[in-house]
Amino acid sequence: MTRAELIVNVADKAGIDRKTSERAVAATFETIKEALIQGDKVQVLGFGTFEVRDRAARKGRNPRTGEEIEIESSKLPSFKAGKSLKEACNS
Repeated sequence: MTRAELIVNVADKAGIDRKTSERAVAATFETIKEALIQGDKVQVLGFGTFEVRDRAARKGRNPRTGEEIEIESSKLPSFKAGKSLKEACNS
């Protein structure tokens, strides 16, 4: 499902126009992004948890030359599905 399809589905299910739905979807994503940037977790009961995880520095290889390189540590956004979402997908 694309973002445009998500906006249409939200508008249909909520009984609102597409412009309002688009603003709501954009605001939701922006709020989640801002919370993650600040280092907060976003927990949506019945859906899942968004959080930022630290990825340690490690060694890798340049595939072209085979030369060993150092890969810097980084932060990685992640999502862990909640129990009810897992159950819904598996039924």
